[in-house]
Amino acid sequence: MSPATAPNPGQPDVSREPVITVLGVGADLTLESSARALLAAADVVLGGRRHLAALDASIGESSTQQRISWPSPLADQLPALLAEHRGRRVVALASGDPLVSGIGGTLIRLLGADAVRIVPAISSVALARAAMGWTAEESEVLTLVGRDVDALRRAVAPNRRLLVLTSGPQTPAEIGGILAAVGHGSAALTVLSDLGTADEARSTRSADAWTRVSSDDVPTLHVVAVETSPDTPYLSAWVAGLPDDAFENDGQLTKRDLRASALARLAPAPGQHLWDVGAGAGSVGIEWMRAHPTCRTTAVEANSERAARIASNARALGVPGLSVVEAKAPDALAALETPDAIFIGGGATRPGVLDACLGALGPGGRLVVHGVTLETEQLLADAYRTHGGELTRIAVESTAPVGTFTGWTPARTVTQWAWQR
Repeated sequence: MSPATAPNPGQPDVSREPVITVLGVGADLTLESSARALLAAADVVLGGRRHLAALDASIGESSTQQRISWPSPLADQLPALLAEHRGRRVVALASGDPLVSGIGGTLIRLLGADAVRIVPAISSVALARAAMGWTAEESEVLTLVGRDVDALRRAVAPNRRLLVLTSGPQTPAEIGGILAAVGHGSAALTVLSDLGTADEARSTRSADAWTRVSSDDVPTLHVVAVETSPDTPYLSAWVAGLPDDAFENDGQLTKRDLRASALARLAPAPGQHLWDVGAGAGSVGIEWMRAHPTCRTTAVEANSERAARIASNARALGVPGLSVVEAKAPDALAALETPDAIFIGGGATRPGVLDACLGALGPGGRLVVHGVTLETEQLLADAYRTHGGELTRIAVESTAPVGTFTGWTPARTVTQWAWQR
């Protein structure tokens, strides 16, 4: 193959026959002519029952073509199903654009981009934006398909437009309940149903009103458009340093100013994974995940009450996917997925903890450790002498009444060691 025709690195090699072709099906269950030809030539057709049932008997009808519904659970059974039909021409049917919260992404992650051909139809997102008159720049897409509805909490702010892809007819009431609970009960929720078909419809109510709508009255196929008012509460920022009272805690909490300092050095980036060791209330790990929807955290906490509280805080602040490991470090660390950054908020002096964390980080990995005792301070001073990095003492004072006057009240000084491999 000449340089002019060689595929670009990282791009699908369209010269190879794919393992599977995914055809986007229009909202009215139609296919473009090119997609119909691929379907007709297929040996195996995979899809949801609705798509398979809608196929015209003349399309791809033959004595050898198999039509198979997606197995359940899909992730567990899909590899075996594809292996069973290896070497045959396999086509899958998916709604709209298969790469918008669809089977296309699942197949690419499983097989690689070269093995999957995508033939998209217009997506539900594009249809919803057209129906609402919202541009891509002024509206965010949030998918709740197969995900915890509490992930919505991270996206809530005044004067926002959200297009929410949902898991079923119960979701509008759940969205309304969450918005009402955080002071956005007046937000306008528009359920856009059967988009792109002759039965396309919309229903707009306040978030409060949607909590009283039965799922029996919501069409199965829909997108929810959410528009919050500019004068509703500002819940929290996506930058580090949420108010301390945003977290339930028993006193074991990395306070706001210290948390902001730690996260500035941990430097969350999309897709990266944090270990929050000795997590307490989970505040650092939660704010790491709030920095970007793809950031991930594993919080390690030995105290069972605190571990439960971390999960509760994570859900309340819109990152229900945070993983909590109820165990002691360093023993718990060996089985964890490799981190990109580590925060040690408690237990740094436990034998083996610091060494295990240093050893777990690859090139570019970041470590931040906080200490308030002389013993931890000595440990961090030794680590600084051995490894370098940045050693800082942070003293924070806040105002408080002094009789009829106001004075400064100092918090306990914290020693912070920050290091990057």
